[in-house]
Amino acid sequence: MMEKRKIFVLVDFACVLAVSLPFVIMPLLHKPYQRGLYCDDESIRYPYRGETISHGMMAGVTITCSVLIIASGEAYSVYSKHLHSNSDFNQYLSALYKVVGTFIFGAGVSQSITDLAKYTVGRLRPNFLAVCDPDWNKINCSTGYVMLESVCRGSPRNVTESRLSFYSGHSSFGMYCMLFLALYVHARLVAKWARLLRPTIQFFLISFALFVAYTRVSDYMHHWSDVLVGLLQGALIATLNVRYVSDFFKRRLPRVQRRPQQDELECKPSLHAADLERNNHYSLPGAT
Repeated sequence: MMEKRKIFVLVDFACVLAVSLPFVIMPLLHKPYQRGLYCDDESIRYPYRGETISHGMMAGVTITCSVLIIASGEAYSVYSKHLHSNSDFNQYLSALYKVVGTFIFGAGVSQSITDLAKYTVGRLRPNFLAVCDPDWNKINCSTGYVMLESVCRGSPRNVTESRLSFYSGHSSFGMYCMLFLALYVHARLVAKWARLLRPTIQFFLISFALFVAYTRVSDYMHHWSDVLVGLLQGALIATLNVRYVSDFFKRRLPRVQRRPQQDELECKPSLHAADLERNNHYSLPGAT
């Protein structure tokens, strides 16, 4: 039994690593598609400004919310007898393993799909010209569509990042995490006293995801269409993950009870046999 459990865990880890490979490999081994531009394109002439929600802040908020909500939700469900596992291992840790594994799996899928789009499409960010800082003396705008492969004077790393506009990773990841947690809260927080608490928590979770998306437009990091597609993708992955991978809304069968050992059954005397022995002719009074 222990060996079978180890195999299941290894398969889970292998699946998580597999769906996360594009997310890990693309930035290391692949450059974004080198898209040209039209000199009169006003959509990429916005100034460069700092990010309202940085990558670190995004990770900090999403990870903190996920840890607090999932850890407390599973503890409440297990110790209030609303949730059980047929595993011989610790009930709380078994439940936590399933939820966290499902969450990380979906996050890997969402980020991998996002990076595939970013590096394949190579759409220019609204602040691309400010980041690129091209040498206009080397550009012949009379030809219409021009390439800027070797005329950017900005930091090569920043120029590469400015080619990853479609679609918004902040929006897709934020919406995935927050909608996943909102659905998780809907499945776990079912007590009567949580009638208003449940939608209140869900409101703040979804509001944070939308706020992140709005800032990506106001910071000139993405076009509005990049943000919209990111929100839709994150919502789709979260919904599919909860619906088909997790067991949040699945009907739970009663916990399987262990059957008594066969030898214990054999050691117990049979009532029927005892009655027969007591009533046979050897036990009659005066029998010889």
